[in-house]
Amino acid sequence: MPPQVSNPGPGQSQAATSHGEGSDTRAPSKLNAGLYVVATPIGNAADITLRALDTLKRADAIACEDTRVTSKLMGIHGIATPLVSYHEHNAERMRPVLIGRMQAGEAVALVSDAGTPLVSDPGYKLVRACVEAGVAVTALPGPSAALAGLVLSGLPSDRFLFAGFLPNKSAARRTALGELVAVPATLVFYESPQRLAQSLADMADVLGPREAAMARELTKLYEEVRRGPLPDLAAHYRETGPPKGEVVIVVAPPGREAEAQAVDVDASLREALTRLSVRDAAAEVALMTGRPKREVYARALELAREDGR
Repeated sequence: MPPQVSNPGPGQSQAATSHGEGSDTRAPSKLNAGLYVVATPIGNAADITLRALDTLKRADAIACEDTRVTSKLMGIHGIATPLVSYHEHNAERMRPVLIGRMQAGEAVALVSDAGTPLVSDPGYKLVRACVEAGVAVTALPGPSAALAGLVLSGLPSDRFLFAGFLPNKSAARRTALGELVAVPATLVFYESPQRLAQSLADMADVLGPREAAMARELTKLYEEVRRGPLPDLAAHYRETGPPKGEVVIVVAPPGREAEAQAVDVDASLREALTRLSVRDAAAEVALMTGRPKREVYARALELAREDGR
């Protein structure tokens, strides 16, 4: 559990949580052993919390995706804590090493190249391993591209679904989007600039002409947010080519018609599956509703599994 001010735990020490003690010149106490999940800037190096800086300075080691990227941020803020490489390619080997260090009394900070760890990266496996091993875990909240994009989009933010990166191939991407058609929430995606135009076009085909926003270079000098219906955004980037920088796409929730249509697809598929094979049922319902065949077939497979067919 995150530490409470009245009872310092991982990420907090008695010295760090004292209030009104401006004259206290005691050296910072050692961090309690455990894992500290630390959010780092997504572009502007100044977007880092005081607590994050304090923790990164006092940790015994910083586990990071790319030591070259993290070393630049550490250099800006004058932090000399040793860096340890931890990424998807060495995670299986490094997890027990890091767990062992924490069990021996060390404090390890986990950072991603940018933003909040565990969001679209494999860091959750380390957190889960710590939980299973009884190692204390705490989070130091901060920057997140997904939340920044949502905030800037101007779209409903009371309920949203972060869907991360969609598949690279159009067919698989459209199938994945088909699963999100009826989700009654704003959708947030990450995407590469090179696939932006095609992804927006697939979104327009599958999700319909919903309002959307494309945000890039968030918190940086050339931050840009372009808003409009999905078909218009797709046409714009098809004509202008890939933009520069990291991309966040935010898509408005479905209207009542889209929700009803999704319900109708399920109802039609369930009825068709009582008399036809999965493939034939999907073909019939796709023709009847006008939905993409791959999307309807993927949903038919899900319903068939649910019904034990």
